[in-house]
Amino acid sequence: MKSLILAAGYATRLYPLTLNTPKSLLLISGKPLIEIIISRIEELKDIDTIYIVTNEKFYSKFLEWSKGFQSQKKVVIINDRTKSNKDRLGAVGDMHFVIQKEKVNEDLLVIAGDNLFEFSLLDMYQFYKKKKSTVVAFRDLKDKKLIANKLGTAHLDETGKILEFQEKPAMPKTSLAATACYIFTKEDLIELERCIKENKKPDNSGDFVRHLAEKKHVYAYMFEERWFDIGDLEQLKEADKYWGGK
Repeated sequence: MKSLILAAGYATRLYPLTLNTPKSLLLISGKPLIEIIISRIEELKDIDTIYIVTNEKFYSKFLEWSKGFQSQKKVVIINDRTKSNKDRLGAVGDMHFVIQKEKVNEDLLVIAGDNLFEFSLLDMYQFYKKKKSTVVAFRDLKDKKLIANKLGTAHLDETGKILEFQEKPAMPKTSLAATACYIFTKEDLIELERCIKENKKPDNSGDFVRHLAEKKHVYAYMFEERWFDIGDLEQLKEADKYWGGK
C-alpha cells in the first residue's frame, strides 16, 4: 500500500506567509505541518512509501526539508512541474500524475498537505478493510453554515455508504464535512482517468469522490476528534494554539 500527500497548491489565501514557503512546511507548535501528517501515516505498517507531490516553485524547499527529516517510511518528493496557481493540476490531476509517473498499482491513502487531524488512521484503515471499498473521513460539524461553499458533504445510508456527495455546495443538505483524507482501492483509482475526461479538469479531490460515489460503493468513516483544514490565517493560528497546548 502507498500513501500520497497533496502539497502542490500555492496557498494564496495565506499570503505573505506562503509566498516563499509551502503551506505544508508552515510550523504548527514548532513543527512543520507535514511532519505531523507523516507521524499519523507511520501508524500504518502496510504502507511502505509516502509520496509528496509539490510544484516547481516549492520543489527545492521540500528537498531541503527532507535532508533533515527521517521517517520510518520511504519518502519520495515529486515535482508536478506547474509554476503558478493558474496552471496547477488540482488535487485530482496531481493524484493521476503521481499514479502514472510512479506506476502505482496498489491501494492508496491520500491526504491533503493542509489537513491536520487527531483521529487514528489505523482505525480508519480497519474500517476500510471491513468495508473493502473506498472510504472518506468525515466529521459532523453540527452546522450546515460551516460547510456552505467551503467543504464537501454527503448524504449517507444506515451503513455509512455515500448516497450523494456534494462538493462545496451553497446549500448543504447535511452537516457532515468531508475531510481531505481518503483510502482508495486500486480498482477505484482506475476511474481517475475517466473522471478527468468527463469533468474536463476536476480540481478538488471531492470531485473524484462524487464521481466514484455515483458508480461504486464509497463509505464514510466518521470521527469526532479535532480536525483543522488549514485554509486561512485564522485556522493556522487556531491549530498552532491547540497543538501547542497539548
